[in-house]
Amino acid sequence: MTMKFDSSITDLFDLEIPEHYEIPEILPLMALRDVVVFPSMVIPLFVGRGSSVAAVNEALTNDRLLMLTAQKDVRQESPEPEDLYDTGIIAAVMRTLQLPDGRLKILTQALLKGRILDFVQTRPFFQVKVEPLEDQEVKSSVKTEALMRHVKEQAEKLFNLKNVYTPELGSVLNTVNEPGRLADIVGSNLKLRADEAQDLLEMQDPLAKLKKISRLLSREIEVSSVQAKIQSEAREEMGRTQRDIFLREQLRAIQKELGEIDDRQKEIEEYKKKIVEADMPESAEKEALKQLRRLEFMHPDSSEASIVRTYLDWLTDLPWAVASRDKLNLKRARKILDQDHYNLEKIKKRIIEYIAVRKLNRSVKGPILCFVGPPGVGKTSLGRSIARALGKEFVRISLGGVRDEAEIRGHRRTYVGAMPGRIIQSIKRAGTNNPVFMMDEVDKIGADFRGDPAAALLEVLDPEQNNAFSDHYIEIPFDLSKVLFILTANVLDTIPSALLDRLEILRLSGYTSEEKKVIARRYLIPRQVKANGLKPGQIEISNAALDLIISEYTEEAGLRELERQIGAVCRKIACRVAEGNKGPFRITAGNLHRYLGPPKFLSDFIREESQVGVATGLAWTAYGGEVMRIEVQAMPGKGNLLLTGLLGDVMKESAQAALSWTRARAENLGIDSKIFDETDIHVHVPSGAIPKDGPSAGITMTAALVSALCKQPLNRDYAMTGEITLTGRVLPIGGLKEKAIAALREQIPCIIIPERNQKDLEEIPENIRKKLEFLPVKNMDQVLEIVLLP
Repeated sequence: MTMKFDSSITDLFDLEIPEHYEIPEILPLMALRDVVVFPSMVIPLFVGRGSSVAAVNEALTNDRLLMLTAQKDVRQESPEPEDLYDTGIIAAVMRTLQLPDGRLKILTQALLKGRILDFVQTRPFFQVKVEPLEDQEVKSSVKTEALMRHVKEQAEKLFNLKNVYTPELGSVLNTVNEPGRLADIVGSNLKLRADEAQDLLEMQDPLAKLKKISRLLSREIEVSSVQAKIQSEAREEMGRTQRDIFLREQLRAIQKELGEIDDRQKEIEEYKKKIVEADMPESAEKEALKQLRRLEFMHPDSSEASIVRTYLDWLTDLPWAVASRDKLNLKRARKILDQDHYNLEKIKKRIIEYIAVRKLNRSVKGPILCFVGPPGVGKTSLGRSIARALGKEFVRISLGGVRDEAEIRGHRRTYVGAMPGRIIQSIKRAGTNNPVFMMDEVDKIGADFRGDPAAALLEVLDPEQNNAFSDHYIEIPFDLSKVLFILTANVLDTIPSALLDRLEILRLSGYTSEEKKVIARRYLIPRQVKANGLKPGQIEISNAALDLIISEYTEEAGLRELERQIGAVCRKIACRVAEGNKGPFRITAGNLHRYLGPPKFLSDFIREESQVGVATGLAWTAYGGEVMRIEVQAMPGKGNLLLTGLLGDVMKESAQAALSWTRARAENLGIDSKIFDETDIHVHVPSGAIPKDGPSAGITMTAALVSALCKQPLNRDYAMTGEITLTGRVLPIGGLKEKAIAALREQIPCIIIPERNQKDLEEIPENIRKKLEFLPVKNMDQVLEIVLLP
């Protein structure tokens, strides 16, 4: 077949091709991936497959004609005949260029459509028998002309929207008078999917093809219009921040041209250096480098870049591999503990044991110690001394009132203002991964809708889990197994059982008057003298004055109020020194009231005589031991039992048990049984505004009740503690050491205790045991034999 080629495209691209082509019956075929060629197109193609290169070489050897057909599946590397469309383009190879990588670059001119009739050869390249296809003839009409004009207008509008319209393209569109050729030219300039373009190529009705082109143009115009609108709105919404960013980028480029330092690249290099020097675990280093790559491609002034910088700062500042060297000298540690704290032998012994074990086994996991005791007994300062003895860093956090789990685990980085939890913050502040970590007031931790901080502490404190503690902000496991955790609490009742199970409890019960005197001489007085600007020789506090401060101006198990009173004396002396008096000033029992005023606490028990219906009991509180009076009055009535003094349910039940036991033993006690029906009994515990509860007042209530009904006084020299049963048995109680200290403070010489509490006497210091007489009892009859006076 002889074909005459239209010279308009040739003129447009300045190509030298013959005016007539003789189309052979058999042509080499090259398969195209993801591209469909239309008639009249001039298109460059990159040829890389061996079969395609062979087909091009065959065409160049003969008449430069080639069949171009699209693949159905672009993923096929070596397509078979069934993988190709039947309809394609007969094209002429106009120019070729051999590329350095072995590929060919060819410029082809699409001549006309063709249909594959048969595959003559498949290896090493396709040769096919082809049949040229021509579009159907269309008679000129007004409708045809109108459709062509409409398509030209649509095409011009779309190309203008896409900014691809050129005068050359406009000239081609205006000179085309054939509907089919117009459809091919416009279709070749639309970004159609391969299947849509193939459908358009296979159509032979020019009018139908032109109508489909019109629909496709309408769709593309609508999409392009919306896209242009979005871009326009985006440009209009670009505010001051974007302009500032643009100007800063320009300034940075100018600085770079002037040879000034590129701060951004310098920052990236500094972070890389920090990451290497931090000696992180592999997972942490991988995440740090990932975030650094993100930062490198962000604008330095964007909010997200600031978040990434903060995260990288936390990662690089954490002491992943920084550990202080433990000082495991037992003599040195014992000396430091003795210097800082008087007595507390049990706790000192436990710390020495830890150092000894650590010396023999470096890999041992640290214990989770919990110091339990009243305020002011030195729990926190003891933690500092332990850190000093071990040569470790010391960090402290207070858990009192913490209700948000994020305080422990940290916040997710997606939240505004997110930061790590207190654990990771404190580790960073310590600068080592093995500090002494003190958590104060663990008994005052709470829980609400924001989570349970106590549950989060389980992972922190459990030696089996804390080697991979995960903070929500860091999101990389951090090893806490080398940390020596020390917790403090006033009571154990409010600590969750799961957390309590992981703690080693060490109790600090409080100090006796003699211990307070020694501690005041060694620590408190020198500290307050220095704090108030005095010199050691300017003030002297006599032993008698110190005894009065302890007994009449303080009433506590700890030392805080004692130090405050000593500080008050020092301030008065400081005023006199500032006025010009040089001193020295001697504080005695006779002039103490001039500095501290009248006594604040006077013991009622020292002045009172033995009375009927008044028994002395011992109670345990979170602030140490207390001595309390229980009073019982019997009066004519109807057998009612009245309880006052803000008693808890347990104490009310103890009063009921005391009354039941007394009624059951009335005959043996010499009490007329009718008195219980004709008498109202009033049990009162003074200090009625203070809540009181606990079972250990049972024998005290019973003794006071029997005394009131028998009209026999109770010996004031005896204080008692113990729980009573309906059969009169005396059951053991807790807090014996605190109660003994309270009795000693009030100068009560004898204490009645349950027999089963004798084992607890070992916990009481020997100097206290020597000053008190402990009388163990099994039942209530033994108690009455001791305390009832004839």
